[in-house]
Amino acid sequence: MIQYRFGVEGDLTAPSDDRLTVGDPRVIDFLGKLARKLLAPAVARRHPELGSLGFFLRPAELHRTVEHMRQGDALVFPRGNVFHIPPANVDTIFVYSWALSALAGNHNVVRISERSATAADTILGALNEVLADADPVIARTQRMITYGRDDKVTAALSQWADLRVIWGGDSAVEAIRRHPLRPSARDLTFPDRTSWAALSADGWRAADPARKRAAVLGFTNDSYWFDQAACSSPRTVFLVGENTDDVRAEFIDLLLGMVGERGWEIDAAMAVEKRVNAYGMAATGAISAMEFPANSVTAMSLITVPDAPRRWIGAGAFPFAEVGSLLDLVPAMNRQDQTFSHFGFTSEQLREFALALGGRGVDRIVPFGQALTFGSIWDGYDLPREFTRLTTLVE
Repeated sequence: MIQYRFGVEGDLTAPSDDRLTVGDPRVIDFLGKLARKLLAPAVARRHPELGSLGFFLRPAELHRTVEHMRQGDALVFPRGNVFHIPPANVDTIFVYSWALSALAGNHNVVRISERSATAADTILGALNEVLADADPVIARTQRMITYGRDDKVTAALSQWADLRVIWGGDSAVEAIRRHPLRPSARDLTFPDRTSWAALSADGWRAADPARKRAAVLGFTNDSYWFDQAACSSPRTVFLVGENTDDVRAEFIDLLLGMVGERGWEIDAAMAVEKRVNAYGMAATGAISAMEFPANSVTAMSLITVPDAPRRWIGAGAFPFAEVGSLLDLVPAMNRQDQTFSHFGFTSEQLREFALALGGRGVDRIVPFGQALTFGSIWDGYDLPREFTRLTTLVE
C-alpha cells in the first residue's frame, strides 16, 4: 500500500460510504490479487517466506476464514478502526494481522517499521501494484505508514482506534500502552515469546533417510528464515529418549549440510556474538560442552531443562537437552512459551503432552517445518473473531 506519513492533524474518519462488511467482496478481490503477486515464481525464489503468505491469502483460504467469522447465532460486524504495530524482525507478520482485520471489514492503519527488511519492500511494492486497479475504497480505508519515534502520532492513532494490535517485546508493548485508548477500545498484544523443538530418539532412528532429510529441511526453515529471531523459531532442541548422542550427531551433520545447500550464511559478527553468549552460558553453569562446527551452527549441551534459554542468543545457536519423555518437559513450560515443533512422536504422545500442559504454556504444537506457518489462531487468540463485533438478536 502507499506509505503515508501521518501527522496528528490528519483526518482518519472515513465517510459513511466507505463502510466495509465482514467478508467484503472488494477486500477479498484485493487480497486474492495480492496472493497471485506473492506466489509468482520470481518473488518466491527471492523470498520463500512470501510463498507461505501468498498461500494464506488465496481466495479459498479467505472464504474459509470468513465462514469461521460468521459461525454462531450472533450477527457479525467489523470491530471498527484498528491500529497495528508489528515488529521489525519478522517483516511479513504485518500482512497477516492486517489482512485478517481487513477481511473482517475494519479500517486499518499499519505502522511499518523503518528497520523492516527487503521482503517488506517487496510486499509494499506488490500492494501498490494491486492497488492501482482496486476499488478506491481500499485506498481510503487501508493505510500503511512509516514514521519515526513520534509519541504524538502514536497517541493520535491510539485515540482513533477501537482495537490496537501490538507485536514486539515486552518493553515495546509497555511503551505503546503508555498511550491511552478510548474507554471502549482495547489492546491485542503479542509480547516476548519463546519456542522449542523436540526430537524423539526412537522416532528418528526408525525414520528412513528421506524422512530425516525432510525433517531437517523443515527445522532449517523454522530456524534460519528470520535469523532465529522470530517468536516461533526454536531456541532449544530437546532430545527425547535415552542415549541420544547418535541422534544428536546425525541431526547436526544433516543440519550443517542443509544449511550449506540452502545458502544460509551467518556473518562473522553474528558468529562472534554466538560464541560470547555460549561462553556466558558456560560461565553460569548452564551448559557442559560447546561445538562450533561452522559459523552457521553452534551446538551446546544443557545440563538441565530449566537452563534452556528463553532469550535470543544468535542465529544458528542450538542448545540441546536430553529428557526421558515429553512429560518431563511439562514443569518447565509457562505462559511465555508459544510454539513447540516436533518430529518422531506418535499422536498419542503429543496429545498426552498437550493435556498435561493444560493450557499453562505452549499455544502451538506443530511438526518441524511449520513453526513459522501463520495460522488464524495465534498465541491462543482466535484472530478472525478478535477483529469482529457480535450483536445478539432475540426475536
